[in-house]
Amino acid sequence: MYQKILVPVDLAHLDKIPKTLNTAIDMAKHYQASLCYVTVTNSTPGAAAHNPKELADKLTKFAEEQGKSHGIQTESRVLESVDTAVELDKILLGAIKDTKADLVIMASHAPGLGDTLHLLRSNGAEIVKHSDISVFVVR
Repeated sequence: MYQKILVPVDLAHLDKIPKTLNTAIDMAKHYQASLCYVTVTNSTPGAAAHNPKELADKLTKFAEEQGKSHGIQTESRVLESVDTAVELDKILLGAIKDTKADLVIMASHAPGLGDTLHLLRSNGAEIVKHSDISVFVVR
């Protein structure tokens, strides 16, 4: 049913998304699909890496380790942005098309007062709203 699953990740916060990672691995195994781990970054140093090249190397290593550990096909992509806060949804929607992903599995925060007052917004909700493929949001 699914052939390629896109999994947005932030390497600086892997400890906060084990359910998302495990769900993606389970789905990939069940459907014999490949996983494409993506992260969006800008050129300034961040918590996970000093620059996009270092981040790409770390994400490649992470994807390879996941593939070997779980017996699944993986790949990785680091996508650059001038302003990740503004461009994240657009870049992820572009990645869905570019990778030909037919399922997205991503983490999201639990909706709360900030969402109700439109002070916060869920990237997961935005991807669901604007994508024409299946999106599985994990909390």
